[in-house]
Amino acid sequence: MDMCSVETEPVLPGKETPAASESAENSCCRSYGMEIEVLDYMYVKYARVWIPDPEEVWKSAELLKDYKPGDKVLQLRLEEGKDLEYSLDPKTKELPPLRNPDILVGENDLTALSYLHEPAVLHNLKVRFIDSKLIYTYCGIVLVAINPYEQLPIYGEDIINAYSGQNMGDMDPHIFAVAEEAYKQMARDERNQSIIVSGESGAGKTVSAKYAMRYFATVSGSASEANVEEKVLASNPIMESIGNAKTTRNDNSSRFGKYIEIGFDKRYRIIGANMRTYLLEKSRVVFQAEEERNYHIFYQLCASAALPEFKTLRLGNANYFHYTKQGGSPVIDGVDDAKEMVNTRQACTLLGISDSYQMGIFRILAGILHLGNVEFASRDSDSCTVPPKHEPLTIFCDLMGVEYEEMAHWLCHRKLATATETYIKPISKLHAINARDALAKHIYANLFNWIVDHVNKALHATVKQHSFIGVLDIYGFETFEINSFEQFCINYANEKLQQQFNMHVFKLEQEEYMKEQIPWTLIDFYDNQPCINLIEAKMGVLDLLDEECKMPKGSDDSWAQKLYNTHLNKCALFEKPRMSNKAFIIKHFADKVEYQCEGFLEKNKDTVYEEQIRVLKSSKFKLLPELFQDEEKVLSPTSAAPSGRVPLTRMPVKPAKARPGQASKEHKKTVGHQFRNSLHLLMETLNATTPHYVRCIKPNDFKFPFTFDEKRAVQQLRACGVLETIRISAAGFPSRWTYQEFFSRYRVLMKQRDVLGDRKQTCKNVLEKLIQDKDKYQFGKTKIFFRAGQVAYLEKIRADKLRAACIRIQKTIRGWLMRKKYMRMRKAAITIQRHVRGYQARCYAKFLRRTRAAITIQKFQRMYVVRKRYQSMRDATIALQALLRGYMVRNKYQMMLREHKSVVIQKHVRGWLARRRYGRTLRAIIYLQCCYRRMMAKRELKKLKIEARSVERYKKLHIGLENKIMQLQRKIDEQNKEYKSLLEKMTTLEATYTTETEKLRSDVERLRLSEEEARSASSRVLSLQEEIAKLRTELHHTQAEKKSIEERADKYKHETEQLVSELKEQNSLLKTEKEELNRRIHDQAREITESMEKKLVEETKQLELDLNDERLRYQNLLNEFSRLEERYDDLKDEMNLMVSIPKPGHKRTDSTHSSNESEYTFSSEITEAEDLPLRMEEPSEKKAALDMSLFLKLQKRVSELEQEKQSLQDELDRKEEQALRAKAKEEERPPIRGAELEYESLKRQELESENKKLKNELNELQKALTETRAPEVTAPGAPAYRVLLDQLTSVSEELEVRKEEVLILRSQLVSQKEAIQPKHTMTDATILLEDVQKMKDKGEIAQAYIGLKETNRLLESQLQSQRKSHENELESLRGEIQSLKEENNRQQQLLAQNLQLPPEARIEASLQHEITRLTNENLDLMEQLEKQDKTVRKLKKQLKVFAKKIGELEVGQMENISPGQIIDEPIRPVNIPRKEKDFQGMLEYKKEDEQKLVKNLILELKPRGVAVNLIPGLPAYILFMCVRHADYLNDDQKVRSLLTSTINGIKKVLKKRGDDFETVSFWLSNTCRFLHCLKQYSGEEGFMKHNTPRQNEHCLTNFDLAEYRQVLSDLAIQIYQQLVRVLENILQPMIVSGMLEHETIQGVSGVKPTGLRKRTSSIADEGTYTLDSIIRQLNSFHSVMCQHGMDPELIKQVVKQMFYIIGAVTLNNLLLRKDMCSWSKGMQIRYNVSQLEEWLRDKNLMNSGAKETLEPLIQAAQLLQVKKKTDEDAEAICSMCNALTTAQIVKVLNLYTPVNEFEERVLVSFIRTIQVRLRDRKDSPQLLMDAKHIFPVTFPFNPSSLALETIQIPASLGLGFISRV
Repeated sequence: MDMCSVETEPVLPGKETPAASESAENSCCRSYGMEIEVLDYMYVKYARVWIPDPEEVWKSAELLKDYKPGDKVLQLRLEEGKDLEYSLDPKTKELPPLRNPDILVGENDLTALSYLHEPAVLHNLKVRFIDSKLIYTYCGIVLVAINPYEQLPIYGEDIINAYSGQNMGDMDPHIFAVAEEAYKQMARDERNQSIIVSGESGAGKTVSAKYAMRYFATVSGSASEANVEEKVLASNPIMESIGNAKTTRNDNSSRFGKYIEIGFDKRYRIIGANMRTYLLEKSRVVFQAEEERNYHIFYQLCASAALPEFKTLRLGNANYFHYTKQGGSPVIDGVDDAKEMVNTRQACTLLGISDSYQMGIFRILAGILHLGNVEFASRDSDSCTVPPKHEPLTIFCDLMGVEYEEMAHWLCHRKLATATETYIKPISKLHAINARDALAKHIYANLFNWIVDHVNKALHATVKQHSFIGVLDIYGFETFEINSFEQFCINYANEKLQQQFNMHVFKLEQEEYMKEQIPWTLIDFYDNQPCINLIEAKMGVLDLLDEECKMPKGSDDSWAQKLYNTHLNKCALFEKPRMSNKAFIIKHFADKVEYQCEGFLEKNKDTVYEEQIRVLKSSKFKLLPELFQDEEKVLSPTSAAPSGRVPLTRMPVKPAKARPGQASKEHKKTVGHQFRNSLHLLMETLNATTPHYVRCIKPNDFKFPFTFDEKRAVQQLRACGVLETIRISAAGFPSRWTYQEFFSRYRVLMKQRDVLGDRKQTCKNVLEKLIQDKDKYQFGKTKIFFRAGQVAYLEKIRADKLRAACIRIQKTIRGWLMRKKYMRMRKAAITIQRHVRGYQARCYAKFLRRTRAAITIQKFQRMYVVRKRYQSMRDATIALQALLRGYMVRNKYQMMLREHKSVVIQKHVRGWLARRRYGRTLRAIIYLQCCYRRMMAKRELKKLKIEARSVERYKKLHIGLENKIMQLQRKIDEQNKEYKSLLEKMTTLEATYTTETEKLRSDVERLRLSEEEARSASSRVLSLQEEIAKLRTELHHTQAEKKSIEERADKYKHETEQLVSELKEQNSLLKTEKEELNRRIHDQAREITESMEKKLVEETKQLELDLNDERLRYQNLLNEFSRLEERYDDLKDEMNLMVSIPKPGHKRTDSTHSSNESEYTFSSEITEAEDLPLRMEEPSEKKAALDMSLFLKLQKRVSELEQEKQSLQDELDRKEEQALRAKAKEEERPPIRGAELEYESLKRQELESENKKLKNELNELQKALTETRAPEVTAPGAPAYRVLLDQLTSVSEELEVRKEEVLILRSQLVSQKEAIQPKHTMTDATILLEDVQKMKDKGEIAQAYIGLKETNRLLESQLQSQRKSHENELESLRGEIQSLKEENNRQQQLLAQNLQLPPEARIEASLQHEITRLTNENLDLMEQLEKQDKTVRKLKKQLKVFAKKIGELEVGQMENISPGQIIDEPIRPVNIPRKEKDFQGMLEYKKEDEQKLVKNLILELKPRGVAVNLIPGLPAYILFMCVRHADYLNDDQKVRSLLTSTINGIKKVLKKRGDDFETVSFWLSNTCRFLHCLKQYSGEEGFMKHNTPRQNEHCLTNFDLAEYRQVLSDLAIQIYQQLVRVLENILQPMIVSGMLEHETIQGVSGVKPTGLRKRTSSIADEGTYTLDSIIRQLNSFHSVMCQHGMDPELIKQVVKQMFYIIGAVTLNNLLLRKDMCSWSKGMQIRYNVSQLEEWLRDKNLMNSGAKETLEPLIQAAQLLQVKKKTDEDAEAICSMCNALTTAQIVKVLNLYTPVNEFEERVLVSFIRTIQVRLRDRKDSPQLLMDAKHIFPVTFPFNPSSLALETIQIPASLGLGFISRV
């Protein structure tokens, strides 16, 4: 279709003009003109539309009134509230595009939008990028990737695993989804794939390509091959340094295109890669525009010029060289060129470019820089010269290894060859400069190609490539201020790619319509073939350019004129600028571009003088000629180069000896011609593959994270073909629904009678009613196709219907609510009236009561007032009377008182006079007494003073407080005594005084009688009075002293009491302090205890976590080891297959066998001499063991024991060598007698130990017999037991006698040996022989010894036979007793259980028991029958043998044979089963039957079938009983061989049937049971607690198998991990469908419109997994594990792991699927989780920890359902979602999508609030859960109560060669 006349005005990138905007608007609106006519009814009030805007490109507005046909203006209101009148185009009358419903905004696929146009696409991308932080969006088959300029956690290995194996539409858009689709189609369709990544510079093309390659390396299934991806990525620093440069738009712009083919083998694993490069911009080597740079490698060299190895390059600053300073911007902000140089060199080393080659590359690059500084001097207008000894040229020649004169000559001259002669012509200065630049460009281009070749060699695959996926990282559409030849080629390539893209999109649309059998017409899409024809067709731009290049005097101007003459005004796509005659304009699909003609011819010819090339080829520098060695053998660009790359930038040069022919022709091909051919080859490659498109968008020019510039985005969308895809989709039927989805979504628009059984017919009937125009939809085979806008119309009808239904529901509910409210109000009014009336009645009754009460109160009040008045008057009267009477009485009393007092005065006066007289007399008497007493007092005073002095001295001597107290107390006591004595003296004195007074009175009386006597006695009286006065004074002094002493004593006492009180206070303070300290100590102790307990708990938790981590690390290492082991086995098998004829005599043992043989050998109690030949015979095994380094690291304990054993062995060897040296000559004599003596001594020791053992056993048997004899005295065999006991006692006595004889003989032998010992040190052989002869002569000792030996042998044989018979009989009796006891106990238990059950259950239990008993009896009978069959077969064989013998023998011989003999022989084997009843719990087999045992019991045993009817763990019991017998025989080789074969057999069967859950579960159960048996019967105390005495007797006696227990534990871990992988593979396809997609609650989830990338339907179809499927599978897993007898704790761990897988996979898919994040889906998830919890409750597994593993999923479902508006909601979410990480919470909120219009989106501000609240939370930044995580497994010890001797071996196992012992 010729579209030259189409007028398109795309906008130039970087510019925006009103005309361009108007053109974009017109083109957009024209695309939807057909739809607008029929969608006029959608332009109603409140409808939203898009209108053009110069700033935001498109703005949203709302209609204020309905649109009517013919209106010229639309009344609109913008979102900011501003009203606007929008004028329609008067010519076209096109309406503005409608805006999609909010429910469709943010869709994963742009084609899912109902209205497909530019503003809808732009708005959808912006909402996803800004609000949801989603950088990927589908647009049909195109993945639009917007560069976020920020590191996002969406490229980890967990994300890769999540996308691996998923359909493209099932997950959110991602580069991994595109890569998975390509990988899947390559494997499914057997067709090569291509991923075309395009976009502007800086849009993220290289990063997208890198992530795609990383995805292929990860999912290819071979981690070892990831090195290829590393090498491909390592090539990036090299290719960027030599192919990237700074431009005005990008600091790291790729100036070449590349196509990387990633090769895969038949198993679709990466095996290699290959890179093609396209159109290197060579002109940048010699010229850079303003603010641009040359290629990075030159600046890296200049920045590293100071390095020692670069001194010879003589480099300097970048501003010194002409080729690096033209742009004026030698430095890029934030880039260190020196560091980048280090990265480049490291990448070269990684890709195998040696240091010498690297220095060669740097020499050539430095030479190019110096070549640019070469200057020319003009001699005239046609010639020039290089200045003599020009330094830049000298350096260039030194670096390149060429001659200076020769290079200087050919830089200024050229050779012209004619038919007859050859001329050398000088060239002008301008031509010389151009030739110099051409040489520099050519050298750089060849160096670039050489590096690419070496990179391809490093990435080359050694295996044949089966298929490939190509990743095309190519430049996008480019326009600059000055566009030259490079931009022309780039845009030409984009035209070709756009045409291929358009054709592919159109093809897919056509295929879809044909597939669905839709009648379709040709879609009118933009075909850019006219533009391509303008460029590449005959007489096109390139053809005219090549023709002008052939002209001798062709120029850019003449070429421009030819272009004008040929195309101007003839093709609408070609224009001429108004102001220029040296430029032309081409209208590309994306934009108009103006190209400057200047330089086109020179760049197209790429002229390089061959003489200069010849000089370079003659260089002594080896690398330089290597760059030009293929110049003479230039390949055609249309054919593939040897490396698979098209050398577009390689310009062939004419050889020195020109020869007409092929080479000359090839040399004349221009750059444009080569590029056109290589582009055709690329298009052929792309057309031969299935393309996948990634369009990278640069959101802004400032690299701001998550900033969206609408102008820049829309420019790129128009340029990259996204809008063209939309336009093609919109031209047809863009909206597609399956019939089931349409029915589910629009069921609300149907009536019940419209619903038919046929969904297709139902949908047809409904659509015919809803949409009258049948052209708006088409019915396909499986889908309904809609025109653009029809889904929005249906959504509007659906919303209106739902709104009407809502209004009706609201009306009914509001009426019901109002009626309810009215009834409540009426009832309330009646109640209020009742209460008010009651209140009024109560108030009236109260008023009456109060009135009556008031009257009563008034009555009593009045009575009280009157009574009060009366009482006051009465009281006043009484008071007056009382006062009057009192006054009269008081007067009378006063008068009587005066009379009485006068009498008293008189009495006292008279008494005073009498006493005065008496006093004078008394004083005289007292004076006499005092005089006497004074004399006595003075004496006492002296004594007191002496005592006082002694007291003072006593105080000084005793200063201490307590002594003072005691002294004072003592002094007080003495003073009290003195006081008492003084009192006694005073009493005596008073007594004497009274007596003397009496005497004196008598004397006075006598004196009165006789004056004479008085006169004589008067003197005496006076003296006595004086003495009395003295005595009185002394008494006063004494009393004063006594008072002072008492005061001092009181003072001391007070001080003492005060001191005591102070001490008591101090004591109390000390007590309080002590109590406080005790309390503090107690508190501190409590705090320390609590802190220590907390610390202990934390440390315990930490230790548990560390233990789990260590266990997980160990189990991961085991997993890695098993994987490496399987890899090793696979490689060995492949090698065996590759080697057709094996070498004779060479047989390599299995790696696992050799590792087990070498790793798990253990030391025996017997000497290791037997092991040495074995080691010599098995060098290959030891060699194989050296390969298992990882396993040796894991087995630390084994390695330590091995080292210790080796050291002991070395020490033993040293000692043996010393002993051998000391006895060198002793070995020379005949060792016959010495060896015999040594043998005899060893034999004697064995006999003695055996005798001891037999004696102990006999004692035990005697005790057992005496114990068991009592209940069986009356039995028939009782006498036989007595006889046996008598025999045993006699034998034991005989043994004692023999033992004494042996001791005597030993003593004699020892004495003889001691006598002989000194002679052994002599070296004379004759003396030794004589000593031996003397010993031989003593025959008595020999005879006695021989007799003793024979006796011992006889006794031993007798004891063995007797012991065996006794043991058999005793064992049979014990077995019968034990079986009877067990049967009795079982019957009692069953009886007790049955009695507790209800009657129905009792009957059922009894029947079940009876069935079990009959089954066991049937098994026993079957076993007996099989044995009898075997016996019958043996008898038949014997009968046949005897029949032959009878036929051959004579008749006489026949008569001699008695019938009893004939019968006895075949009957003899019948006794074997009777002997087998005495079963000791051991199984015996022959050494040669070991492989047969492993084969029948392990390799060929199938869990489903034979093993299903066995006792759980029967193979483990059988193997352990075989190990017991080998232990009983003390055969370490047999034990080692059996255990090794068992382990290898289990590994083989798991490798063979490792994907069968029943097989893995069966052997996990048996391995754990075998491990528990080894522990239970190991003899260790910790494992024997639950054993019965009989089980303790079965313990191992000779070997410690702890090392093998560790090996079996490791094997069990590997089996557990394999079991987890198996169940994960089974559950993985069910989880997403059952937990997320299937609608368990029908009708809750709505179905939204889908785009081209159709997601999996949530409607349950046949084959779709549901939640019931998951629960059925869980039941199956659980029943199989229980049937196999797996330990309950292990079952819990398996269930926990299963639930973790379910939760992790479901949550990961939820986080990667926007369509699943809705309120209704949260309800579905919570319901599904509740069903899983119910399953756990039914199985009694709630305590397994499985529910906790679903907590993140539960919280995610709750997060989908909670309110998400206010700060309180944010706080609730933060506290609720503690099991989710911050990244997961934010991701769910970003992905939350309303399914219906009634739901609301989550605001960006709310998400910011959540992020602020959670910023302090320290959790993992990882987005997805690790679904591959396996919890560390433990195997708790679980002893078995099953007795080994009761185990029966079914014949179905084929173990007839095993005999019971």
